[in-house]
Amino acid sequence: MPSSPRNPVLDAFGTYPFVRLTQAKAAAQQRGAHLIDFGIGEPREETPAFIVAELVRAVQAERVSTYPTAEGLPELREAIAQWAHRRFGSVLDPATEIVPTYGSKEIVFGLANVLVDRDGGRDLVACTTPGYPVPARGAAFAGARAVELELTVERDWLPDLDAIDWERLALLWLNYPNNPTGTTAPLAFLEEAAERCRAHGAVLASDEAYSELWFEGDPPASALQLADRTNVLVCNTLSKRSSMPGYRSGFIAGDPELIAVLKRHRPSVGVAPQTFVQRAAALAWRDEAHVEQVRDRYRAKRDALLPSLRRAGLELVGGDATFFCWLAVPDGDDEAFAMALLDELDLVVAPGSYLGAAGAGHVRVALVPTLEACQEAARRLDARSAKLGP
Repeated sequence: MPSSPRNPVLDAFGTYPFVRLTQAKAAAQQRGAHLIDFGIGEPREETPAFIVAELVRAVQAERVSTYPTAEGLPELREAIAQWAHRRFGSVLDPATEIVPTYGSKEIVFGLANVLVDRDGGRDLVACTTPGYPVPARGAAFAGARAVELELTVERDWLPDLDAIDWERLALLWLNYPNNPTGTTAPLAFLEEAAERCRAHGAVLASDEAYSELWFEGDPPASALQLADRTNVLVCNTLSKRSSMPGYRSGFIAGDPELIAVLKRHRPSVGVAPQTFVQRAAALAWRDEAHVEQVRDRYRAKRDALLPSLRRAGLELVGGDATFFCWLAVPDGDDEAFAMALLDELDLVVAPGSYLGAAGAGHVRVALVPTLEACQEAARRLDARSAKLGP
């Protein structure tokens, strides 16, 4: 009897590397470990009370539940445009240059479905490694070939644009501030990437989910600041900025022609946030005080933990943005180092090789536990360092 059909792309991905980490955590919990988990980059901060209150008010006001429109609420698009102007000095037309999205993951996965043209010879999607696996997986399901651009410390964690087959490229994904390295991209680099995309008829997509988390220097730049946003799209989300990952609310903005194409596509896939979520999201984009508090909390956690990570032999080789610390391990075996921390100290970190082969030799520490948990983790690390000696 033949088996039921399924897309072979799914099997081609194999087992997700983080499954091994999940299994190791489960085994540790069975032995009674009190884990402090820095492995998964999911915000665990409380959503600000004023945003929750607005969501409740909006739910209660919505006596008749209706399908959200693909274009999103005008008030949300206007709030996003106002935020982009305050933050980046960018002028966006809410009617033609912004579409609310169901968080940012859905657009990162789905954009290739809209832009890849296999028959026309535009069948490549370029993305960076180590990094978020979703752009490459979305490309594969769209029938495209994902090309990984390696990030290295020697290149300041920026991809080599000369390594791209520009004649076949449909879409170039950049992610700055970067997961996992915590680095930012200079505006000049974003300008160069956009110019080369325009020159070759490709699209630059900039995933800026961590744009509001930085701890040193100037605020990160955005592709929304480019004077010419032709062939440029930018996505962002409230998940990190406003501690709202479960609300699933973000946006994509940029070239009006591309936004018009997305508006044609999105009614077929139905991924707009619920209207009551959009109303709460509009309030969140209008407020900056709570974002400053979020930054301060992550900064305090970083300050509490980073010195102890260094004393444990780890070297910070990434940047000062996002809520990730990207660290080189002493002996180069990232998985063994991570498992040793789990076995000895009940601390969970992500092996860099789980984020792509180019991440080997590093671990990623997500500063998502509480400040108190970070302080406890620092005590455990220091006790281990004192025991092992210089």
